[in-house]
Amino acid sequence: MKNVTDSFVSVGHWASAGSFGFNTDILATNPINLSLVLGVLIFFGKGVLNDLLDNRKQRILNTIRNSEELRGGAIEQLEKARARLRQVEIEADQFRINGYSEIEREKLNLINSTYKTLEQLENYKNETIHFEQQRAINQVRQRVFQQALQGALETLNSCLTGELHLRTISANIDMFGSMQEIMD
Repeated sequence: MKNVTDSFVSVGHWASAGSFGFNTDILATNPINLSLVLGVLIFFGKGVLNDLLDNRKQRILNTIRNSEELRGGAIEQLEKARARLRQVEIEADQFRINGYSEIEREKLNLINSTYKTLEQLENYKNETIHFEQQRAINQVRQRVFQQALQGALETLNSCLTGELHLRTISANIDMFGSMQEIMD
């Protein structure tokens, strides 16, 4: 802990010199700050992130199940359409002499409309899955940010003891006093 304090402000220097000093060595202070922030994020955000991801996974699986049910309905419609197609083909053989081209057009229209329906259902399923994934990602980002901020504030408040707080205030007052003397 002494190394961490010395990395930010040289406390021993205050008593002897009577001035406030910062450690301007960016290579010494940034890794410590980053490691503290990352440690707090990992410690406090891990459980919440797992719960959020599990909930989103269940929602996405439910959406996929619903899409599969829609797909099953579309396949059933396709089977009905194929049965109807077979029936139309039988009728086409019977009425080939009178209207072969008309029946063929009806067959193609039926197949095209069925494929269009299947394609629309597949597109809807893919759009729903993509939308749910994006929404889940955004929710997780917001929650992680909130948790990290809240954890950092709690850690800061728990580490800031009364004595350290008073020493910091005193050092700041001394620094402002020195600045006032220089300006005068």
